[in-house]
Amino acid sequence: MSVYLAGPMTGLPEHNFPAFAAAAAALRAKGIDVLSPHELGCDNPGEDWAWYMREDMKLLLQCDEIVMLPGWRDSRGATLEHHVAVALGMRVTEYEAVAA
Repeated sequence: MSVYLAGPMTGLPEHNFPAFAAAAAALRAKGIDVLSPHELGCDNPGEDWAWYMREDMKLLLQCDEIVMLPGWRDSRGATLEHHVAVALGMRVTEYEAVAA
């Protein structure tokens, strides 16, 4: 079983990568297979938000569950990922519940 991490990135310092990295490491330490969009990086200058979302969706569709990081409700991208996960019947979990 794989989980996808979703959370806010746009407009945050370092695209919120430190929070994604910490969450991915914590979940992996519990033996959970994690796919995280922060690991795709932002090494494609000139690409827009929609391009990154398409790449992120490819990861999401490989997973069985989505784990929502704090602040996701304020993120257009994470809200979209949540919507897709719900529409596809994926398990949706708040990070705080998994990390405990």
